[in-house]
Amino acid sequence: MTGSSWRLMAAEPPARRIFLPIGLVIMGLFRSTGDTSAQPGIPGPASVAQNEGREQARERMVRQQMETRDIHDPRVRAAMRKVPRHRFVPRALQSLAYKDCALPIEQGQTISQPYIVALMTQLALPGPKDRALDVGTGSGYQAAVLAELVEKVYSIEILRPLAESARTRLEKLGYRNVQVRCGDGYRGWPEQAPFDVILVAAAPDHIPLPLMDQLAPNGRLVIPVGTFRQELLVVEKDAAGKVHRRKTVPVTFVPMTGEARRTKAPE
Repeated sequence: MTGSSWRLMAAEPPARRIFLPIGLVIMGLFRSTGDTSAQPGIPGPASVAQNEGREQARERMVRQQMETRDIHDPRVRAAMRKVPRHRFVPRALQSLAYKDCALPIEQGQTISQPYIVALMTQLALPGPKDRALDVGTGSGYQAAVLAELVEKVYSIEILRPLAESARTRLEKLGYRNVQVRCGDGYRGWPEQAPFDVILVAAAPDHIPLPLMDQLAPNGRLVIPVGTFRQELLVVEKDAAGKVHRRKTVPVTFVPMTGEARRTKAPE
């Protein structure tokens, strides 16, 4: 699929800009050990109460951050209620896990704010029998949300320490339908293509052609595109293979690294 076949579809102008506000976090709290999972052992009364509190926090997160905005898909809401986000952030920041903001994780990276994860997931229209590609594994949170909604998730992360820790974390949490590997997400995962859903958590300055090629007919790619000014795009490939794209909201993501920085946008 070439760039000349893309057609920009009109969209309503966004009412707000969605930021990933790392500056809202008190960086002095961040002392990552590289392991964000809970300590092993038999849970006592305090642990049970803590777990109940986190379930309530997830419920508030969905009610206040998603239902009051535009997250209307009940399957997406249910996944956001279920996945324990606090297990995907450093221990020192677990009290902030369900706040309406991004948080720093290992290797100078971030975990997106909950609303953005829900929005991107909803825009992709994941189905129970779908195969999904998650580009930019990070701590594994987006992969876990997708795993609640699709049959199989393939997640790729360019930073090996992140890929390894995310793989371990997802295994500990029981996600058997997620496969994580270290690699350059710009190239996708051609051995496992095509994908019904592709979500990208880093911003190139153009849509990577390999990801377009790996998108299945009737599939959706959700990706932030741009440098200083970024737009969250939804790219759809119809049954005939024709590609359509539309803008949704302005966003701010970390730049895509690797081949994305060496490849020029197609004319």
